[in-house]
Amino acid sequence: MNIVITEEAARKIKERVNGKNGFLKLKYDIDGCGCVVSGVTALWLVSELDEDDREVKTSVGSIYIEKSKEVFLDENLKIDFTEKANCFQLKTPNEYLNPRMSFFDKTVG
Repeated sequence: MNIVITEEAARKIKERVNGKNGFLKLKYDIDGCGCVVSGVTALWLVSELDEDDREVKTSVGSIYIEKSKEVFLDENLKIDFTEKANCFQLKTPNEYLNPRMSFFDKTVG
């Protein structure tokens, strides 16, 4: 899997992480979605990794994804940020997987 993070998205991720210790995860969240194929992607900052997490190296650091949820993602992904909507975006070469992707800091107890 190849994940490209744009300069703008990298800057916003750095602002949100703000020196906190943790791991950046591209989470395919199915809670409240009704079924596994109706999940929503989001960026999570987590304190610990799960056994199912796989590291994907990017030009700005590692992102972790759940091996069991890779089937719902494309082989080539781009994480971008749009100032107009003030949110992250997850794109493939052919489509938006999530044009309004959230960032959640899960390191706070």
